[in-house]
Amino acid sequence: MVDIATRVWNHKWKIDPIVRSMIDTDFYKLLMCQSVFRNKPDANVTFSLINRTKQIRLAEQIDEGELREHLDYVRSLSLTRGESTWLRGNTFYGKRQMFRPDFMEWFEQMRLPDYNLEKRDGQYELTFEGKWPEVMLWEIPALTILMELRGRAVLNRMEKFELQVLYARATTKLWEKVERLREVPELRIADFGTRRRHSFLWQDWCNQALIEGLGESFIGTSNCLIAMRREVEAIGTNAHELPMVYAALAENDAELARAPYRVLEDWQEEHEGNLRIILPDTYGTDEFLARAPDWLAGWTGIRIDSGDPVAGAEAAIAWWKARGEDPTKKLVIFSDGLDVDDILALHDRFHGRVRASFGWGTLLTNDFRGLVPNDALRPFSLVCKAVSAGGRPTVKLSDNPNKSMGPAAEIERYKRVFSVGEKTPIDVMV
Repeated sequence: MVDIATRVWNHKWKIDPIVRSMIDTDFYKLLMCQSVFRNKPDANVTFSLINRTKQIRLAEQIDEGELREHLDYVRSLSLTRGESTWLRGNTFYGKRQMFRPDFMEWFEQMRLPDYNLEKRDGQYELTFEGKWPEVMLWEIPALTILMELRGRAVLNRMEKFELQVLYARATTKLWEKVERLREVPELRIADFGTRRRHSFLWQDWCNQALIEGLGESFIGTSNCLIAMRREVEAIGTNAHELPMVYAALAENDAELARAPYRVLEDWQEEHEGNLRIILPDTYGTDEFLARAPDWLAGWTGIRIDSGDPVAGAEAAIAWWKARGEDPTKKLVIFSDGLDVDDILALHDRFHGRVRASFGWGTLLTNDFRGLVPNDALRPFSLVCKAVSAGGRPTVKLSDNPNKSMGPAAEIERYKRVFSVGEKTPIDVMV
């Protein structure tokens, strides 16, 4: 097992690039990329870094030259032969050849496009513009690079034994969480922590801890490289990016209202079973379900990713019952800022009522809260979102208004088109 503290001390990270591979990314990005490659290959989209935690001034903590070095390194990466063989031949979600030959031929030749980087008011403005299938693959590398460089800025000020103690405390903290979860019956947990992880080595260690500590309750990881190396399931479905871009590309209000369902029409042409998971909160969960066509009730489940998770799951249960579906056969994936207390409470409430599953993210792979002075390694909320498509701004109307985004005029238009009412703000940590 890697001695992370010694690795940090001896090499000051030079031996460890932050992003190690084209598949050091989340599985859902590749699934969505294939869908976009098929359905919207020529759409022009812009992604942008958004730091929701404004008090953390990244441009004052992270050296611009070092940031560019890591961004440029990612642009040099391409699929290795072994990675290509894994993607082409492995079974994902019970399906062989999940990735079509035409997509794989393109992906094997693809290199990430250029980026735009500027400093403004203590923050980095990092944007990616181009064809949607290419620029969308910047999201996860960009986030992991910024998150880890911020962590390295803190670690580089620490001495050898300080680092040993830090990682001893962090491993103990994680293992105590595992011990609380390991006895829970019929628990299903996946690692969703790539985008805001402490580091690749730490995420890999966390996965090894869950493999040993949780056994069959650990169902896999969103990180493709770790899934391949550790021989566990690659986990992930789809994200808000799809309906946000489809909506921005809509030519009128009628097309806009249909856009979230058009996304899922395209999705079901390629996927079935546990990949048919609805993400309903891009323009309000209640509003989405009220307008949803009946065929969507036959899908496998729903992912709850913002707002009150109890309210979201209860709304899904009521919706299924109203359409003659049995909720006990449906999968509900909770994935919004979870930690052990949340997982235990939600499992206790919904066990037996639905097939509950948990995507454990930042507070699995980056929980160094309280372990260094001034809480300097505390995780924060950093995202990389599609901000425009086809020359029009994107909009997100989350169940949590603190996660919403878009120009004020477009937000009002979207609220009118989707009949979105008032939502209750919830503090966002990650």
